[in-house]
Amino acid sequence: MNGTESWEGGCACGGIRYRLQRAPMIVHGCHCRWCQRETGSALAINALVERDALVLLNGRPALATIPSASGKGQTLARCPDCGVILWSHYAGLGRLLAFLRVGTLDAPDVFPPEVHIYTASKQPWLSLPEDRPAFAEYYRRGAVWPAASIARYDALKALRAAPPE
Repeated sequence: MNGTESWEGGCACGGIRYRLQRAPMIVHGCHCRWCQRETGSALAINALVERDALVLLNGRPALATIPSASGKGQTLARCPDCGVILWSHYAGLGRLLAFLRVGTLDAPDVFPPEVHIYTASKQPWLSLPEDRPAFAEYYRRGAVWPAASIARYDALKALRAAPPE
């Protein structure tokens, strides 16, 4: 990816359209029971991106906080009309970091999972690719992420920690 690419996506009814203006830091295939329940599928495929890399082209998602395994909650951004979840935010970096649901992209095949997580609860009939790392739970970021992605994540952490002006 050359840094100037962008990708568009949206909800099922077309009420919300967005443009992703930066490639993800990493793409997770999450096999936890929470993601299975939320998606009604075997896993969620989430691209971790800076929230400001998601530009709304039309519509405005409704935000709702739901329980999460951490106990800190998860904020979902969904279409208020058709209910499709477009992305979510977790407590760690809050709304600075979006977990974009890759399936909402017009071409979701462009971002396959780079790592599979929480495979301890993976559906037994689902085979994982041997060329991708897989972890029973989570992992150490430095062991998996490229250096440029770690730098992007660290920049978001610094923003979160900065005192308000």
